[in-house]
Amino acid sequence: MLALPAAIALLFVMVSCGTRDPDHDIPSGGGTGSGGAGGGGGASGTVGVTLSDPTTCSSPQGPFTHIFVTVTDVQASLSASAATGDASLVDLTPGLKNAPMQVDLLGTPSAQCFLAQLGSSTSIPAGNYQQVRIFLESNTSNTPSLTGNQCLGAFNCVVLAGNPSPQTLQISTESTDGIVLTGSQLLSGGVTITSGQSTALNIDFNACESVVQEVTGLFRLKAVAHAGEVSASASNSISGTVIDSVSSTAITGTVIVALEQDDGTGVDRVIVQTLADASGNFSFCPIPAGIYDVVAVAVSSGGTQFAPTVTSGIQTGTAVGNIPLIAQSGLPAIITGTVDTAGVAGGANADVVVSALESASGISVTIPVAQQSETSATLTTSPSGACLSGSNCANYTLTVPASSANIGTFVSTGTNYIQASGNATYVVDGQAFAVNLASTPDCSPSVVQVSTASGGGALTVSAGVTTTAATMQFSNCQ
Repeated sequence: MLALPAAIALLFVMVSCGTRDPDHDIPSGGGTGSGGAGGGGGASGTVGVTLSDPTTCSSPQGPFTHIFVTVTDVQASLSASAATGDASLVDLTPGLKNAPMQVDLLGTPSAQCFLAQLGSSTSIPAGNYQQVRIFLESNTSNTPSLTGNQCLGAFNCVVLAGNPSPQTLQISTESTDGIVLTGSQLLSGGVTITSGQSTALNIDFNACESVVQEVTGLFRLKAVAHAGEVSASASNSISGTVIDSVSSTAITGTVIVALEQDDGTGVDRVIVQTLADASGNFSFCPIPAGIYDVVAVAVSSGGTQFAPTVTSGIQTGTAVGNIPLIAQSGLPAIITGTVDTAGVAGGANADVVVSALESASGISVTIPVAQQSETSATLTTSPSGACLSGSNCANYTLTVPASSANIGTFVSTGTNYIQASGNATYVVDGQAFAVNLASTPDCSPSVVQVSTASGGGALTVSAGVTTTAATMQFSNCQ
C-alpha cells in the first residue's frame, strides 16, 4: 500500500499502534560508543532542551485547532548510527521519565519562541552529538493519568476545527525507538556540547507534515522535525514583512513563508514554515545560526494567486524588511501525477512526500502550497489498471502559482528582485520514507524527481490549466 502526501497535505495509509518499551530509559552520562564525532575525555557541559513549532495548518487556514503529543524523554548520541538502547545514548531530559510533558504543537509560543521547556541544565559528556531521539508516550501505556491530559483515553491526539472531541493520534515506534533525528535533520552539523559551557538545543516539529489521515479516517503521526543549537538572544531569528508589490500593503488572505536550506544536493528543503499575520509580518524563532533562503507565497481572500518570491542568503539574526509578492493574472495552475512504488515482491508500502520545485539562484527551491484545501492525495489500495505492473500507486494534486518566481539575493540596504518572464516551469520532487519512520529513507533511490509532462516536454504550467506529470516511479522499496 502506498501513502502519499502532496507537499503539506494529509497522506493516507494503514498503520498499527505500538506500545512503550521501558528499555528506552537510558541513564544520563552514558558512554560515547563507537563512531562518535569527537570525545569529551571525561569533560562535560550542560544542555537545555526546548520544543517549538511555527505552523500553517491551524484553523481557520487548516483543519486542526490542537495537536497534542506527550514527550517522555529526549536522548542524544555521539554516533549517528547508535541503535535503540545503545550505551552511547545519554539522557537530556531525566525529569520527563516520571513527569511526561504534553505539548500542543499548535499552541501559543512563549516570548522566547518556545512551546515547552523539556529539560534544563542537564550535564552530559562534551562532544559533537550526531543523533537525537524524542520519545513519546504510548497511547496504550499503563502510566498513571497525565495531569491535565487533553486526549481523554490516549496521550497523543488531534482536535479538529468544529469538533471539540479529541481524536487519538496513532503512534508506533515513537514510543519504543523514539523519533530519530540524524544527518540533515540536525542543523549546523550536529549538537556541540563544550566542556564547562551551556548549550541550548531546540527541537522544531513540523506538525502540518507530521499528521496523516488514513483511509479509515484515523489519524497517524509521521513525525517530521529538525533540531539544532539556538541562541537565547534576538540573534536566533529571521523576520520580515510580506507585502503586495503594487500597493505595498499586507495581503489579506493566506500568506505562507518557508525557511529553507540546501540539503547538499542542490535542493532547498523546508526547515520550517509559518503564516504571516494580518500586517504581513512573520518571524522564524528560534533557529540555529546559519544561512537560509526565505520563500513566500500567497492567495488573497478574493482568490488572487501571487507568484512566489525567493530571498536567498539570509543569515540568522536578520530583519529582512519588505518582501514583495507579484499578483498573477488568472487562476493558479494545477499539476497532477501518479507515484508508483515497487518492491522485491511487487507493490510496496512507502510514505512519499511530494513537492513542487522551481529553479532560483542556481538551486531548486521548494514552493510552499498556499491553497491547502485544494491539495489532495487519493489512495489506490492494490495494484490495478491505474498502476504500473507489480506496483502500488497513488495520485497527487499540487496547486501552484502559474507565474515564475520573483528572485533576489538579500542585501541589507535593499534587495533587488527580478521575475523571469513567462510561465513557471516546475520539477516534481518525491521523497520516499519507510512507513512510521519519517527519518528513515525507503526505496532506492529514495528521492525521485520528474521534470517532464506525461506527453513529453518540460513541466511548464499555465494559469487555470491542469498539467499531468510523467509517472514518478520508486523501486526496491521495503
